[in-house]
Amino acid sequence: MVKPSIKYLFEPKSIAVIGASENPLKIGHVIVKNIVEAGYHGKIYPVNPKGGEVLGHKIYSSITDINDEIDVATLVIPAKYAYSALEMCAAAGVKHLPIVSSGFSEIGNLAEERKLAKYAREHGMRILGPNIFGHYSAKVSLNATFGPRDIQKGNVAIITQSGALGIAMIGKTAVQNIGLSAIISVGNKSDIDEADLLEYLVEQDDTKIILIYIEGIQQGERLIKALSVATKVKPVIVIKSGRSKRGAIAAASHTGSLAGSDNIFDAIMRQCGVLRAESVDEALEWCNYLSNAPLPKGESTIIITNGGGVGVLATDACEKYSVKLYDDSQHLRDQFKAVTHGFGSTKNPIDLTGEASADEYVLALDVALQDKYIDGVLALYCETAMMTAEQLIKMIEDSYAKYIKIGKPVLFSLFGGEKTERCIKALTQKNIPVFRDVYNATSCLGVAYSFNKMRLITASETIDSAVDIVAIDKIIDGVLADNRQFMLAHEGEGLLKAAGLAGPRNGIARNIESAVKLADEIGYPVVMKIVSRDILHKSDVGGVLLDLDNQDEVVDAYQAIMHNCKAHKPDASIEGVEIVEQVKSGTEVIIGAMRDKIFGPIMMFGLGGIYVEVMKDVSFRALPLSRREVRTMIKEIRSYPLLLGVRGEVRKDIDGIVETIFKLGTIIRNCPRITDIEINPLMVYEEGQGVKTVDVRVLLSNAEKGENDA
Repeated sequence: MVKPSIKYLFEPKSIAVIGASENPLKIGHVIVKNIVEAGYHGKIYPVNPKGGEVLGHKIYSSITDINDEIDVATLVIPAKYAYSALEMCAAAGVKHLPIVSSGFSEIGNLAEERKLAKYAREHGMRILGPNIFGHYSAKVSLNATFGPRDIQKGNVAIITQSGALGIAMIGKTAVQNIGLSAIISVGNKSDIDEADLLEYLVEQDDTKIILIYIEGIQQGERLIKALSVATKVKPVIVIKSGRSKRGAIAAASHTGSLAGSDNIFDAIMRQCGVLRAESVDEALEWCNYLSNAPLPKGESTIIITNGGGVGVLATDACEKYSVKLYDDSQHLRDQFKAVTHGFGSTKNPIDLTGEASADEYVLALDVALQDKYIDGVLALYCETAMMTAEQLIKMIEDSYAKYIKIGKPVLFSLFGGEKTERCIKALTQKNIPVFRDVYNATSCLGVAYSFNKMRLITASETIDSAVDIVAIDKIIDGVLADNRQFMLAHEGEGLLKAAGLAGPRNGIARNIESAVKLADEIGYPVVMKIVSRDILHKSDVGGVLLDLDNQDEVVDAYQAIMHNCKAHKPDASIEGVEIVEQVKSGTEVIIGAMRDKIFGPIMMFGLGGIYVEVMKDVSFRALPLSRREVRTMIKEIRSYPLLLGVRGEVRKDIDGIVETIFKLGTIIRNCPRITDIEINPLMVYEEGQGVKTVDVRVLLSNAEKGENDA
């Protein structure tokens, strides 16, 4: 069946309320009343088997009695009656069915919820919810919620998974003078989710800012695609609550244990261009600012202040929120020396000193406004006797109007007592960006810069590498046939060979004599590692020995490894000991790929070696990736300067890292039975000398060939 357009949910020509009530204390009455009093443009059809009348509207006994096309039917009835109501809605040709009723998956009744969603899909109907407070759309003056009646119209759209928090946000936005274009409760997301709603909101002219509150994600890859499109057009702010851990299989790899749902979520939101807020207050503050302010044309900012201390605080805040301060000291001296009293500072921050009057503030702000090298201004004011409240209000109002007219951002942060508080209250009511704390002001300017920067980045082509997937699938077939879910050393080496990844020379010895012979053939020094299906973390149990320079050391190492592993796990099945060429030292990094249960294939990159889980210096991305995104991912780790060369060292072969990431990404995307693949360490040499894999770990699932278990 063809799905009806989401537009009908936001712009219905008719709406039915199933469970409408004459009783003012019932939710079915409140929703009808909100629809009527909001001035909804379309037709209203209350439905209840008891019949009657509510607020001047006839109550129909059944939705099938209505001789009209119904775009939306809101269900406000007990969960046990929902399915029969759904059947009648399908018979009546209803397009969208918001289910306010609770009593489904949120209390463990998942089967009934899935039954509803399946029937709706089969009959070309969409479900919003269940377990929601309803939805509001300013486009048609529709308030089909049981929340506050008077919702201020504006340009911010809110999608919320929490009903209670959503209702509270309606009230909070009104207090903070934030107008809404829409607010939608998605509840259990049995059908319609954030990705569906974004498709409409990103195209809707009335919506300038989109705020999403998320508790859980069901279709992460769909959400990534929708967010990546939306953030190129409008700021998308996300608040995410709740943390969870992956299953036990993750603990078997560094990639899985380091990932953690929030680490991945945070990285993917940045990758998509989302502005992630830490709290509802922060998110609403960003909404308020972005919905009224012009976007900066560049990144150079100056601070104008009458107090040195608060100027230093603002400088710290700029560093925290990635706000770039303009630093041409000669240009600033020429521009601002007339307003700094000779003993102020023309360095950024521009310190007008505590003697600054309203006129001098205006002059300084006018200079910044006209300066083509300045893209944004943070204007700070500490309360003094040099300005009355009326002068302060007028100065800010007049200056802000000039900045708005020319399209340059200016934000004000005011510090003081009762007089200052009165000014803040009066100016805030006029949607002028005035803040009590300089960090709040800088945070808002920072997200404006971030959004502007992200939307100007052109999309790059994603890349797959040349990898022999057929050969890898054959290796996987053999592993699973042996009832294992991980590859042994020689199988991992085969995978690397199929991917064209250079590894050290190696072989497996099953006794001391063959160990010595292999070491002689490979050449010293060598590394020796236990090969066992029962021992994954070899180093932890003394199953790895390095720097073996001669035959005697190989003999001793073989005996020590066998002793250590049998002492650790007496019943371990031991295949032998791998003799490996000890590769020359370089910079050790880790590259991992895993199949996340929410977001699908994920890449990890970071500082490698034995301390990876201690340092946790890693970054994540969702696949597929472009070359630009891979390089951004590499630059994110704190240790990135090591790859550029420090203390006289030369630059490392970053291109080799990039190609290795692409190869592992290609494998995890095209081999769905692989859940985790990890190279640690990947030895990185000087630029032009390449990289070499030292160790690889591969974990598998029991999924059928070709089936994705993400």
